[in-house]
Parts: sequence; C-alpha cells; structure tokens
Amino acid sequence: MRTCSNSGRVANVISTVVWGTGNVGRAAIRAVAAHPSLSLAGVLVHDPAKVGRDAGDLADCDAQLGVFATDDVAAVLAERPGALVYAASGEIRPDDALGDIAKAIRAGAVVVTPSVYALYDPTSAPQELREPIEQAIEAGGGSLFVSGVDPGWGNDILPLLISGLGSTVDEIRCQEIFDYASYDQPDSVRYLVGMGQPMDYDPPMVAAGVPTMVWGGQIRLIARGLGVEVDKITESLERRPLSETVQTATMGEFEAGTQGALRFEVQGIVDGEARIVIEHITRIHPDCAPDWPQPPDGRDGAHRVVISGRPNIEVTVVATDEGGSGAAGGNATAVGRIVNAIDWLVEAPPGIYDALDVPLRPATGKLAPGRQSE
Repeated sequence: MRTCSNSGRVANVISTVVWGTGNVGRAAIRAVAAHPSLSLAGVLVHDPAKVGRDAGDLADCDAQLGVFATDDVAAVLAERPGALVYAASGEIRPDDALGDIAKAIRAGAVVVTPSVYALYDPTSAPQELREPIEQAIEAGGGSLFVSGVDPGWGNDILPLLISGLGSTVDEIRCQEIFDYASYDQPDSVRYLVGMGQPMDYDPPMVAAGVPTMVWGGQIRLIARGLGVEVDKITESLERRPLSETVQTATMGEFEAGTQGALRFEVQGIVDGEARIVIEHITRIHPDCAPDWPQPPDGRDGAHRVVISGRPNIEVTVVATDEGGSGAAGGNATAVGRIVNAIDWLVEAPPGIYDALDVPLRPATGKLAPGRQSE
C-alpha cells in the first residue's frame, strides 16, 4: 500500500481527472494525489465493477481519497477540469483514444498521456492525427503532452542530457530490459508481444513498420535535440523459444518451444550509420536468452542509456513500486514525468507540446518530512 492524500493543497490548485485505472492509471492517481498543486477531481473507468469505488482503493493507497470512480465521461468533462491524465490504452484502440483525448481538450483541459505514440514527436506526426487535436485546442483552449511508458524520459530527456557530458558521440542507445513474468497484462504480453505463442506466430507489436510507428517519433525527437537529420529509420528483430516450460505468478504457464524472449531495435540512420537506437530486450523468464543484456541482479527490469563516444557513458535506472515490481516502477516514473508537467502546461499557451518543450521538473514541495523508510 502507498500513502496518498488529496488534501492540504495550495490556494490555486488544478482540478485533475484520471481516465483509466490500469497499470498506468493507478500510478497516475497516486501521483496526482501527492502533487501539491493538483487536486484529484475525478476518476473515469470503463469496467462497471469499478464504478462507485474510492480512488484510493483502486490506486493501492492506504487511505480513502473521497473521489469515486464513474463511467459518465460527459458529466466529468462538464465540470471543466483544469487537467486530465489519459491513462486508458491506445495500443489496440488508437482512434478511440484520440477521440477521447480530443474531447477532453475541447472541454478546456490540459491532457497528458502516453497513449498516442505518433504524437511523441508532433512535428513528424501525420496530419490526420494532428488535425483533430489542433481543432480541439482551437475550440476549447486545452493542450496536449504525450510521453511514453517505456518510459518516455528514457528515450528523450535522459539520453540528451547524458550526451552533453561527452566531447564526441558515436551512438546513443536506449534500452528497456524487462522480465514480463511480473507484468499483469496478459493480453499485451501473450498476444501483442507474443510470449507463449508458437514461434511461427507474428506478434503485432513487432510486425514490420509497427516499431517505427511506435518509437520512430522518439528517434526523431532525439535527432532534433542533437541537431542532426535522420536519413531513414530501420528495424531489426530476434526471437528465442523457451527451452523448458515455465510458470509465472501473474499469467500462468508458458510452454517449452513457444516464444520466451524478444529483442528488437528501432534504428535512426544518420549519414549511413545507425547512430540513434531504441532497443527492447524482453523475456518471460530470466533463463531465456541469457546471453542478451540482463537487468541488475535480483531485478525484473531496468532502463539503460549507453552513449558510445569519448568518453563512453552508461547509465542504468531501476525503479520499483507496488511491492517491488519493476513494471510498476517504470510506469510510476513515466507517469511522474507527465503529471509533474501539468502545472507548467497550465501556465503555457494552448498547444501540442513534446519532451523538448516541457522541462523536467524537480520534486518541489513534494518531500515528505519525517517519513520513515519502508
């Protein structure tokens, strides 16, 4: 359980709604409740079983927050909240997600979300995605900031910051290294990513062109931050089968011979060479593909940035939450990035913002005096 509070705010608080209470939404509720300039004003859910439940219960808090989940989108937006964290999935319902977000912006809200991949880098997003958001901004005066849960800061702000510590840069490589055994998202793990599927199964997440659609914007964002042009974006993919059947605590059994590990790269080609690379190394068990990069001992996940150049620089970030889960920790840091941007976005003119626009915010006013270590 985590300590949450939705009281003791400063005078001009920003009423903030969280839409969705899954892995990202739970972390978003906690982040909003903990922020001194935000007040949790509503929680939107799709599951009828969640309607009427207190947000503190849904978000793994140790206290009730006095905000009860509802599925009445129109009523919540009619209250014209100052901000909305859109935590509902956009992976398999991108059109619906875009429509939901546009609706919230039309209601005047600043919207922060990881759910619309193509808008990680708005400058390269297709016009058919930008147009409904731009129209909503013109009509309602809200804003949009998209940053990823893989996490976005690991594929934009962090590598760019570290690149400034060297004299020359040959390659920037951003890695997510993750054991899916602890990730409570069976549909995503088994069907989008393909863990436990026959080796002739084609996982939709790594179908040709999809990784570029999802992570290409982050490649272009890094390139823009470095002041270089990407000639093209390429992809590579490698899969490994399980040598033995494994049992996981969250998703049950994965049979020998089925996919147990997946590794892919999205490569930004600059002057004929892969110079900006986003790489994902994922497993359903640590014994599968043991020769691939591994998270630190005893951990189920890590994010790593490797700068090859002079000097060579490597930074590994491990975050845990919800009982020690690296998946939950990664989600929490990604959510922290977007939630902590809300007060800045509220003060900025209406528009579509990206990670190069929005500063990384320190934890001003959020230290917990006298808090004991767990």
